[in-house]
Amino acid sequence: MKKTLFGILSLGTICLLAQDNNFKFNLSTSTQTFTNKTGSNIQFTPIKLIDATGIQNQGRTGTCWSFSSLSFFESEMIRMGKGKDYNLSEMFIAHKAYPLKAANYIRMHGKTNLGEGGGFPDVVNVIKQYGMVPEEVYLGKKDVNASHNHQLLETTIKNILLPAASDATQQIDFNFLTSMVDAACNQYLGTIPDKFTYKGKEYTPKTYAEATGINPNDYVYLTSFSHHPFYSKFILEVPDNWNWEQMYNLPLNELQEVMNSSINNGFTWAWAADVSEKEFMFADGLALVTEKPFELLNDTEKKQLSTEPQKQLTITQELRQKGFDNYETQDDHGMHAVGIVKDQNGTKYFAIKNSWGTDRNTCGGYFFASENYALLKTTSIMIHKKAIPAAIAKKLGITI
Repeated sequence: MKKTLFGILSLGTICLLAQDNNFKFNLSTSTQTFTNKTGSNIQFTPIKLIDATGIQNQGRTGTCWSFSSLSFFESEMIRMGKGKDYNLSEMFIAHKAYPLKAANYIRMHGKTNLGEGGGFPDVVNVIKQYGMVPEEVYLGKKDVNASHNHQLLETTIKNILLPAASDATQQIDFNFLTSMVDAACNQYLGTIPDKFTYKGKEYTPKTYAEATGINPNDYVYLTSFSHHPFYSKFILEVPDNWNWEQMYNLPLNELQEVMNSSINNGFTWAWAADVSEKEFMFADGLALVTEKPFELLNDTEKKQLSTEPQKQLTITQELRQKGFDNYETQDDHGMHAVGIVKDQNGTKYFAIKNSWGTDRNTCGGYFFASENYALLKTTSIMIHKKAIPAAIAKKLGITI
């Protein structure tokens, strides 16, 4: 996946009523109809919304995989009764992931992805190996008031590794190279403390991770592609899956069932998806896929995409596979699905928490992705295994 304000906010505090662009209300406890922006005739009604922590901003970095994963885990902590005042450090995860990615890059002679992008498995692997820390313990930037920007860090890491990766005649010292990458992270992001005091208790990153109640072994990755057998695991062939993590493969209708039943039962999921389509309209708080192809819409119809309910394209397994095979569906961005709403025509949308700050769209950083869009453009999801319906988990060989 390639693409700070913080405080505990329910989803509803950032959505707009049609008649007043400034009026805010608590959607998680409200049955009121709301819209995506002033002037829109799309009327959404909540079906199920789950508590989430506040919108954050990944800045000019490709660390959405860390932001979306930790947002997901923060909602998991709320679900487990740990409270609502947690803010996990995304840059701790990124800092620890860079040296791991560097070692893999060298072992692959430079023939693999190296950059800021990553996936949900990277976060889980870092938690397993190193733990977690609160945001206030590690901001991951030297200037508190600056936005996150890893451009110089990424360039430095590449300059460290490229000579070794491109010269097969020299002897490689992995420990030296990865220690140099770690030192670069310290220089640009700050040094991670070995121990810290948080809310009156002393922790290491590992003991803090244990205190959160998050068990990394409870989480699995699901997808749906027909070029591998269903009910098996396979390595998802996207560039940012640099550590070749395996995903469970489900038929599309069963992935759809998991997406819906999990939220209806109080479980959110981290969402990896393509966001490059014209109908991904983040500024207007919407993502959809219309029955009529976008390129055939006239100017009036294009303007109405964000203001009038749209009939959605029916998504099939074949259509989904075609999009993946011809590169129309890429592993662009990581986000967090926290609810389900429906429009006045009964079309379902997933309520999606993004990590691009609160001021880039009409819904304060959230948006609503139609179920059809999610079925077409999802590359994978991360979910607690207990959120998977028992019959589906049994087919996958997952013990709940």
